[in-house]
Amino acid sequence: MIVVHMPAHRAFAPIMIVLALAGTGCTPPLVQPTANPASDATRGGPPATSQRATAARAVPKTAPLGKGRQELDRAVKSYEDGAYRNAARQFQAALDLGLDARSDQARAHKYLAFIRCVYGHEKSCRDEFRKAFDADPSFELAAAEVGHPIWGPVFRSVKADAAVKANRSSVNRGG
Repeated sequence: MIVVHMPAHRAFAPIMIVLALAGTGCTPPLVQPTANPASDATRGGPPATSQRATAARAVPKTAPLGKGRQELDRAVKSYEDGAYRNAARQFQAALDLGLDARSDQARAHKYLAFIRCVYGHEKSCRDEFRKAFDADPSFELAAAEVGHPIWGPVFRSVKADAAVKANRSSVNRGG
């Protein structure tokens, strides 16, 4: 009999790999029970397939993102990375390239407002929030964003102005 001596740290390596994978949320693929193929054939139904394969066929393919939306996604990433000047250029480029969804337009203006406010440009911050409301009248900030000490007060002021403007236009239309 041959005995191989391993250092202790190597003996635990497989265990550490399993624990590391478990900590990242990696799990083995689910094994789906299959129906009895003979009974499916006798009923005239399709052969048994896994739920995952059926779901994959049922999901419609989405259209590729437009250039404006791709630039918006890059801009958000730059913003999250703290590259605010670059992000501001990218948000403007996204708007210039065209964003189909009004919510995407409002989102780009929201981030531009944040950047303008942080750099102390309150007037342009206010203008960007107005543009966000013009793009999407239902535009809102998350609770944490509304409470921000720099742009929160500007947003609340612009939102109040937008509500007054919407109310006036509703009255003028006879609504």
